[in-house]
Amino acid sequence: MRTATKRAMGTVTAPSPDVPSGAKRAKRVQRKIVRRIVDGVLLLDKPQGLSSNHALQTARRLLNAAKAGHTGTLDPMASGLLPLTFGEATKFSQMLLDADKTYEAVVQLGVETDSGDAEGAVIATHPVAVAEAQLGEVLARFRGEIDQVPPMYSALKRDGKALYEYAREGVELERAPRRVTIHALDLLDFAGERFSLRVSCSKGTYIRSLAMDIGTALGCGAHLCGLRRTRIGSFEVGDAVSLDRIEATAENERDALLAPVDALVSEFPAVVLDVEQEGWLLQGRTLRLSSPGSAGPVRAYGPQGFLGLAQWQPDGALAPKRLIATGAGVAISASA
Repeated sequence: MRTATKRAMGTVTAPSPDVPSGAKRAKRVQRKIVRRIVDGVLLLDKPQGLSSNHALQTARRLLNAAKAGHTGTLDPMASGLLPLTFGEATKFSQMLLDADKTYEAVVQLGVETDSGDAEGAVIATHPVAVAEAQLGEVLARFRGEIDQVPPMYSALKRDGKALYEYAREGVELERAPRRVTIHALDLLDFAGERFSLRVSCSKGTYIRSLAMDIGTALGCGAHLCGLRRTRIGSFEVGDAVSLDRIEATAENERDALLAPVDALVSEFPAVVLDVEQEGWLLQGRTLRLSSPGSAGPVRAYGPQGFLGLAQWQPDGALAPKRLIATGAGVAISASA
């Protein structure tokens, strides 16, 4: 009773040894979160208005996964395909970072923004008098290999600091142009001051910069006002799932929404090993098989399933390249 009175009066008393402090209680709550080992690839259809990291953390929570990563970000204003990797699949994320990509973009003519997209502040407006034939002529200049200057509002680093941080401080830095490839640039719709494009491009291409450069070539300026990623490598947005669908799926059925780990390396040929060869490869040993393949990376499979990537050496030996933890593999498919 005396203790209760003192607390009511605001008196601070030391907690007894068997009563955890607020900080200790918080730590105990954190320890209760036990994440599962989940291995695979989730093709997510990211909604507009959500950052890639927010989407990743939401998917990770819904799957209760211990380890997760993504294969390249999408701006919050963009929607579409965002492959997420879990567990052992994170070892192969670079495969999609280097892959070609396809986007559907909406471009607004006559309005320039400081960021090059609809989220930026308007810095200039110009009259627009562009005919569809004129636009077609300009688009032809941007097909194939082009030099592109990265936008200031990008995550590229300069002296350990992202360019967008400088931009937000009002600092404009000189950026060296980069060589990128526009494999296809198709006009989908034209409405005078606004048009939509389908862009298939190499890694490192900035669609915002492409929109701004097209506006400059037309003499009226432009900015990107809509963007949706529809393809990365062999993955299509039509095969992706939304966060809402994951949440609506029963918890014990959500793993079925994942593609297997080896989906990220499906473009490489496969080699199948016996149990002894599998053991040697997992020990990091180089193998000499009776039928060596052409020099280059291959998918390695054994009785345990997918083992990871191996490399055929020029001398015909097979060496481990990037292996996964045993037990995380998948059964070899007929297409392998």
